[in-house]
Amino acid sequence: MADPYQALGVAKGASEKEIKSAYRKLAKELHPDRNKDNPKATERFSDVTKAYDLLLDKDKRAQFDRGEIDADGNPAAPYGFGGGAGGYNRGSGGQQFDFGNGGADFGDIFEGLFGGGGGRSSPFGSSSRSAPPPKGANVSYRLKVEFVAAATLEKQRITLEDGKTIDLSLPKGVEDGTQMRLGGKGRSGPGGHGDAIVTIHVNAHPFFERDGNNVKLELPISLKEAVTGGKVKVPTVDGPVMLSIPAGANSGKTLRLKKRGFHGKSGGRGDQLVTLMIEIPEDDKALKDFVSDWDNDDSPRTFMGV
Repeated sequence: MADPYQALGVAKGASEKEIKSAYRKLAKELHPDRNKDNPKATERFSDVTKAYDLLLDKDKRAQFDRGEIDADGNPAAPYGFGGGAGGYNRGSGGQQFDFGNGGADFGDIFEGLFGGGGGRSSPFGSSSRSAPPPKGANVSYRLKVEFVAAATLEKQRITLEDGKTIDLSLPKGVEDGTQMRLGGKGRSGPGGHGDAIVTIHVNAHPFFERDGNNVKLELPISLKEAVTGGKVKVPTVDGPVMLSIPAGANSGKTLRLKKRGFHGKSGGRGDQLVTLMIEIPEDDKALKDFVSDWDNDDSPRTFMGV
């Protein structure tokens, strides 16, 4: 991926608000649903989403600015090797996993230096009890999960270091940075296999935003829908539903769809909070004529004393 700042078209010192604004504008323009016959737009949408995801994470943004990670969030290679010293990346099904390095076993080295056999010797004296054989090294994976999949706990398929695949059940309360330990799925050793440590990374979404276990959505509505009210179709993480808009609704009014959010650790589920945003056509002659003849002079700013 290119430089995340360039991908979003923002300055290096851009605020969080500027980054969100730039991302929403580009996501609306490049979303795959609007560009089914344009693979380049889909590819750029992916780059824009990755850039937004990195820059909205304060820690990762700081690491990138210091040159510690690259634009894909991988450790910068100090010796010219991809994925960090001794590491490597593997992709599967469009997902990327980062495999950590296994720890070395120094037991045999010390035995060679200080003596071996039934007991283990050391420069500080001998011991009649031998240490248990060490397990193999743990292996670290980084699993990218789509926002909707995390909210609905959709199973995720990952490919392990040995080439085997696992359908992973996401835990309730899953969030960006959640770690899962898969016992015995690491590297083999004299005392058995180590574990696989999977770190979940939840991708950003073009129009959903997480707030605790709730999902927030800014929903554009027409002026007619705001004035007269009615039912409109609304996207949710579980699929589209119909929502009743009250007559005379204003921009900023928030409606609640119960149990359409993330699953909490305790077992409950958050809601979806839908904030209405009235969209006014840029050049509508009929609307301009109507407003010019409208005699209502009540100011919506009277309560401010102006």
